[in-house]
Amino acid sequence: MTSDRAFGNRASGDRPAGARTARARIAAAFADAGVSGRLHVRDLDTGTEIALDADTPVSTSSVHKLCLLVTLFREAAAGRIDLTRQVDVPAAGRTSGGTGLAAMLDAARLSLRDLAYLTVAVSDNAAADVLWDEIGLDTVNRTMADLGLTRTVAVHKLRDLIAALAEDTGRDSPVDPAVVARLRVLDPTFTNRSTARDMTTLLAALWHGDACPGEHGAALRRLLGLQVWPHRLASGFPYDDVRVHGKTGTLPTLRHEVGVVEYPDGGRYALAIFTRAAATTITLPAADAAIGTTARLAVDALRAMATGRGGGPPADQQVR
Repeated sequence: MTSDRAFGNRASGDRPAGARTARARIAAAFADAGVSGRLHVRDLDTGTEIALDADTPVSTSSVHKLCLLVTLFREAAAGRIDLTRQVDVPAAGRTSGGTGLAAMLDAARLSLRDLAYLTVAVSDNAAADVLWDEIGLDTVNRTMADLGLTRTVAVHKLRDLIAALAEDTGRDSPVDPAVVARLRVLDPTFTNRSTARDMTTLLAALWHGDACPGEHGAALRRLLGLQVWPHRLASGFPYDDVRVHGKTGTLPTLRHEVGVVEYPDGGRYALAIFTRAAATTITLPAADAAIGTTARLAVDALRAMATGRGGGPPADQQVR
């Protein structure tokens, strides 16, 4: 099912043909990759949107770290948190994970803002949970509510999500379809959740300065531009002068990314793409690539609808 509120203020019967075509191509790209997809993309300056099942709640996985960081920087802007404060992170008791502090063996001492960097750049679970402990679930949920994200809820920190995953898998293989079918962390009624539309609403608030004003918003936008993963959203925009800011999320069968793409002509687009694969294999390049493909299809359609902009790569990088 797709959303009827797909193209800004246009009535559902007055959708531009190019956008209808783009949405069909997006659905086909998801199908070709063997995933079901939910997508919301909006032009940050005109408000024009493209949506595909954008209002259905999904398990957010590490995408919810964006909600955590918006809250952190918003609290700092209000003077309630000092981002330069140093925090000791003992070696024992860290939340597990394959990157950052979660994978390191020795004690560390970092500022809150450097923990935020690790949370974005390499999706460090241990760094994120230090911040969750600092702020608390209630503060994050209250911030999301204040920003109008009524379907975005944090239920647990990452250590609890990982514990639930371990409990449900036990000694069984996490890629066994029967095991995947019983994983509670894939159920948005059990775990941290949001919708594609809520996530682009949050990104729009961040880029417009409403979520985190002034230097704090600029600092968080900078961090989102430092994420290291090139295989999802960024794969759709392989140009030196197109800037991609993003945050990924991954669980068995789930591959997500939300972010903002900025073009050299000033075009800015907030994107939220959530996918669930039919296959349970851990490595599934086609599913990762579908995020970049569908993102590019949507942005090209929005650019074609905007005066003076066309789809495709920047003018100086057109294939000749």
